[in-house]
Amino acid sequence: MPKPAVPADARAMMRATIGAAMARAKREIPHYYLGHSLDFAAARDWLTRYNAPLPVKDRLIEAVLITRAVALAASRIEGFNGYFRNGRFEPAADVHAGAAIAVRGGGLVAPALLHADRRGLAALMQDFSALVTRVRAGHLRSGEFAAATITVTSLGAEGVDVLYPIINPPQVAIVAAGAIRDLVWVHEGQLLVRPVLTLALAADHRVTDGRAGARFLRAIAELLAHPESL
Repeated sequence: MPKPAVPADARAMMRATIGAAMARAKREIPHYYLGHSLDFAAARDWLTRYNAPLPVKDRLIEAVLITRAVALAASRIEGFNGYFRNGRFEPAADVHAGAAIAVRGGGLVAPALLHADRRGLAALMQDFSALVTRVRAGHLRSGEFAAATITVTSLGAEGVDVLYPIINPPQVAIVAAGAIRDLVWVHEGQLLVRPVLTLALAADHRVTDGRAGARFLRAIAELLAHPESL
């Protein structure tokens, strides 16, 4: 029988560390949650056209489009990109998007995709692929964990429609993407079957409120509705 990728004692230690960090986050951060469902058809159609002439290794995935949209929105809407430390919010000058990646044997890590608001989609895809490879090989650099200024996570591949995440301190926001489902949707006055994505935002009420969070989610949705601008 093949050996597990992560020894049992290491998995237990990882789970204990994650659990302690999340328990502290829930105790200390006044979370608020918002959800927003959006028509993903424009993004999916654009992605299909973009990928058609490319070899498999160079093709973009939906998660990279979503991460890029989150990063651009975070660079434009104040209060979601940065850290809460020493009793105050410290906005970050750059957007380093933490990408939640499953570790073989259990657990998640969220190292940073550096300058995600300034990297083009092709470059961001290369960064993401390299990050996944290093996570699976256990070769991450310590600075890649501490650098993240906002996190993007998803359980869409597991069939989850909505995920309500916990903020990773000292960050002040995390965006979760669910599965993209074919649903009946009103489009240009007609009932049609469209691919629908639900995003969930968890944010720190010490820094922003629900109205600001709604603007942030709308900004992400508008960017995904015009994927050529990403």
